[in-house]
Amino acid sequence: MKALGEKEIRGSFVNCSKGEAQRLGLPREFAGLPWADLDFLGWRDPGAPERGYLVTERDGGWTGFALRGSASGRRGLLKSSICSICVTPQSASGIDLMTAPKVGVAGRQGNTVGMYMCADLACSLYVRGKRTPVFARRLEESLTLEEKLARARTNLDAFLDSLYKDAAMA
Repeated sequence: MKALGEKEIRGSFVNCSKGEAQRLGLPREFAGLPWADLDFLGWRDPGAPERGYLVTERDGGWTGFALRGSASGRRGLLKSSICSICVTPQSASGIDLMTAPKVGVAGRQGNTVGMYMCADLACSLYVRGKRTPVFARRLEESLTLEEKLARARTNLDAFLDSLYKDAAMA
């Protein structure tokens, strides 16, 4: 992923107001992000842990999405789960149901879409083995790294497509 500046990130959001995009907290480690290892930029708001953000290349430009998860994760519900984006098994606290307002009128009317994702939104790093989940067992897969990255992109695109479904921009 190309390194992005603060202005590019804040200007990319499509499912929140411009004011909300200006107030969101950037990642704590923003200056040292491993851009070459990211397929999308995802992070939890340092000042509001229930909020998350995702910025990705889409249709030739940068598009950002505001997400909402739980502040405490899913502790106690399950012992483990798998991210729907990167297919990384994690302890229950490492996976969170992230919901996002739909784009356009539907989102302003309160319609949302949700998906279980890595709670820290670091899917790219898990796929590449740059970050290790707190989980005792890893899935053995015969897929190459490129195939795993393509699968994660396909899963992310399906989620993002659902945010645009039936979107009227009026």
